[in-house]
This record gives sequence, structure tokens and C-alpha cells, in this order.
Amino acid sequence: MGLVLNGPRVVLRPARTDDVDELLSILREPEVARRWGRFERTDVEDKFVGDAKVFVIDVDGDAVGAIQYDEEDDPMYRHASIDIFLTTSRHNQGIGSEAIRVLAKHLIADRGHHRLTIDPAADNHAAIRSYEKVGFRKVGVMRSYERGPDGMWHDGLLMEMLADELVQP
Repeated sequence: MGLVLNGPRVVLRPARTDDVDELLSILREPEVARRWGRFERTDVEDKFVGDAKVFVIDVDGDAVGAIQYDEEDDPMYRHASIDIFLTTSRHNQGIGSEAIRVLAKHLIADRGHHRLTIDPAADNHAAIRSYEKVGFRKVGVMRSYERGPDGMWHDGLLMEMLADELVQP
């Protein structure tokens, strides 16, 4: 079954094959696709199902997005990074902030990370506000950081949070 992480409203659980269609539908929403690019069914299966570092964000039994992490294991630079997408119908409800908080707690308490990073698009102001609610701080703009689905280079914002900066609800 895999690791399941529980928050007050969200459950972070491993992606299953029966989640693929819903995740693909969310990834194809215009606002999500603008940030994440184009996905086919096989891309979702390969990227999300069976990866222990990827969780479906489940609210009341519905898959509403996904959250994932990566880790730098070099002891000199050890930290984890987080990435998330959420169906637009659940934006501005605190679901994303809660999912990030739940995963951050796991990465700090269970995985032993003292520092977490996240790197939203510099113009994604709603996401940036959401991350700040959890305790992430702006570090700086990474110029021409990411090639978007439009083929153009876009700036990213590096944000970080130390373990003792995690904001509890």
C-alpha cells in the first residue's frame, strides 16, 4: 500500500492506477497545464504511479492533485524539495497549504531534513502566498529558470524553510 500521511482535511497517499485518469484530467486544466506542461496517460502512469516520493492529495475520497518530493542525500547539502499541483476548483481553500504542511512535517520529523525548498514560477503569486503560510521564505529570483509549455524561458522563485520555521495551523 505504501506510506499514507494524514492532515485535518487531506490524506496524502500513494498514487494508484485508478487515479491516472483523474490526475490526467487535472493536469490538463488550463491553469495547471500552463505550469506543468502537456501530459499523456502514459506520462502520468510513469511519473506518478509506483513512486514512493509521490502522493495523491485526497480530500473526502477524491483525488484533487498530487504532491511530490526529492531529496539531496549528500551530507554537506542534505535537504528536500517539494512540488505540487492542485485542481483549480480547490484553489484558495487552504488545501495546498495543508498538503505542503503535512509533507513538510514528514520530511522533517521522519526523513530528518533540516531544510526544505520549493521553486514556484515567479509570477505564480497565489502559490507563493500559499507557501509563505506554511513558513517558506523567498530567497531570490532564478532568472530564465524553466522553459514553459509555451517554449519560452520563465523566472522561478527559490523559496526555503528551515525545520523550526514550519508554521503550525
